[in-house]
Amino acid sequence: MGILVGCGTAGSPIAPERVGVNATIERQKTLESLEEKRRKDAAVIEPTEPEPDSALQGQDVDLPPLQPVGTR
Repeated sequence: MGILVGCGTAGSPIAPERVGVNATIERQKTLESLEEKRRKDAAVIEPTEPEPDSALQGQDVDLPPLQPVGTR
């Protein structure tokens, strides 16, 4: 059997610019900016508010009657 001698974790070294709080914050900022851009592009393509149906304008929604829950 062979004996492995070394310190730290196995694998290739990671540049210090990619580790730590600042790197994590920068990654999150870039991801958020990409998501915001996608949301804006999607909002341009599809409006967020759908057009109301002409048959339903002025009509209230019929709800079932209220029933007591957990009465003693």
